[in-house]
Amino acid sequence: MVRAIRGATTADRNEKELILEATAEMLLHIISENALNHDDIIDIIFTVTPDLNSVFPAVAARKIGFTDVPLLDMAAPEIDGALKMCIRALVHINTDKDNKSLNHVYLRGAKVLRPDLLRKEK
Repeated sequence: MVRAIRGATTADRNEKELILEATAEMLLHIISENALNHDDIIDIIFTVTPDLNSVFPAVAARKIGFTDVPLLDMAAPEIDGALKMCIRALVHINTDKDNKSLNHVYLRGAKVLRPDLLRKEK
């Protein structure tokens, strides 16, 4: 069955290395918290807010080994009051898990987006 996992994070500034670091951190958390294998991942769609234009988030995915997974970068619309410096991901996976068993990942400043989905610290 195909399911989707959401992820979001923020970068401190519009700098290539900071965007790559935040994106890689988010992806590694998604993989870890969902016990994913590389072959489980169908594709990843990224969006970035207009204030992040130094690098595509997909570059971070390629750097951590996603060289054979389809990746797509898109620009999020400029929305008044929306979270700035935000990188979002939608990761489609093959899994037998139901939606309630998936762990969505919201890191850094993006924790405010979906506090209801944050994992409780053990």
